[in-house]
Amino acid sequence: MSTKKTTKTTAKRAATKTTAAATPPAKSAAKKTAAPAKKAAAAKKATAPAKKVAAAKKAPAANKAPAAKKPPESHAALVRRARRINRELADVYSYAHPELDFENPFELLVATVLSAQTTDLRVNQTTPRLFAKYPTPEDLAAAVPEEVEELIRPTGFFRAKTKSIMGLAKALRDDFGGEVPGRIDDLVKLPGVGRKTAFVVLGNAFGVPGITVDTHFGRLVRRWKWTEETDPVKVETAVAALFPKSEWTMLSHRVIFHGRRICHSRKPACGACPIAPLCPSYGEGETDPEKAKKLLKYEMGGFPGQRLKPPPDYPGKPAPPLAAG
Repeated sequence: MSTKKTTKTTAKRAATKTTAAATPPAKSAAKKTAAPAKKAAAAKKATAPAKKVAAAKKAPAANKAPAAKKPPESHAALVRRARRINRELADVYSYAHPELDFENPFELLVATVLSAQTTDLRVNQTTPRLFAKYPTPEDLAAAVPEEVEELIRPTGFFRAKTKSIMGLAKALRDDFGGEVPGRIDDLVKLPGVGRKTAFVVLGNAFGVPGITVDTHFGRLVRRWKWTEETDPVKVETAVAALFPKSEWTMLSHRVIFHGRRICHSRKPACGACPIAPLCPSYGEGETDPEKAKKLLKYEMGGFPGQRLKPPPDYPGKPAPPLAAG
């Protein structure tokens, strides 16, 4: 009996020692596993403040109030800016003038009607032969339509234009004693004559102030935010309210000159524009000065103008006649 108990006791002690001997490696392994976990936790703790600092730095940007919108321009400020633009253009285009060749009101009236849907240059190259053959309303009224059509063919839409200029010539002969009337109410009753044509004639043949709203004029005054209107009559009314009546005719010439030379429809030469600081649409076109210079037209770009017989103060070259063009 004692021998068996001793054997069992010895076996238990051996098992206990074996278990005790096996336990430390397990604890050591646990410690080794825990070490990286502690380091990761410490790294997280260290990272957390950094993230908070970064968030704190970003917070002001996120909470930053949006920039205040520029208040709308008052009418008084618009008048001042518009008149300053006009003064600047007067300095640049001191030689501005109607770009149609004419010797009298009748020639200017006919030339303006012919200028629809074509350039003043093409009209100026066409009218010398027309006026040489039909110098007066009476002559043109008695012409053979087919012969007139052939003379004005280069201007385009020659059949419709023949009907208009022969019709107005007959009206001048029959209703106005062969003279061009000096009142807008009379002018707009003539075939082919609208407000634009009437103001061209009144302003340049009779000295009566008027605003000429052509495609260039309308485009520029909208770019300058003088008006948002697109209807020519409404544009005329809006712009007229910004300037004294005495400025209307020359303002029209300056704006049209600028539109034809610098402020083009598709590629305005913003980098060569003398009124860029005053233009709310600056940047719509080429802003690089050297590239912008290449976009300039007529005398501004060193090319001939549109008139075959320009005024004496015109700094550019005369346009070539049709045969040489």
